Amino acid sequence: MKIAVVSTDGINVDDHFGKAERFLVFDLGSQPPDQAEVRPSLPLSVNDPNHPFDVQRFTTVVDVIKDCDKVYMTQIGDIPANKLKERSIEPVIYKGPIAWLLASLKP
Repeated sequence: MKIAVVSTDGINVDDHFGKAERFLVFDLGSQPPDQAEVRPSLPLSVNDPNHPFDVQRFTTVVDVIKDCDKVYMTQIGDIPANKLKERSIEPVIYKGPIAWLLASLKP
């Protein structure tokens, strides 16, 4: 299973899905799972709280993490969350150290 996390510092899950400029991707089946693949991304947000949902921009973002089963972030809007679910990617709200997250997901 692969997961993506939104992190600005590489240590914590600490940002909104729409602001992600990169995703850290972890393959939980590999050893060690704490080695992240860094995938740059165009942020979904255009810094306008009233912006309409941009399907093309969303698709560009999701293409970066399309092989992941879950994505962890501190916040996500309802529309992007539902659109992720439609693509079989589970959005998970989490705020805290990535190391704790990985430890909790180990079999």
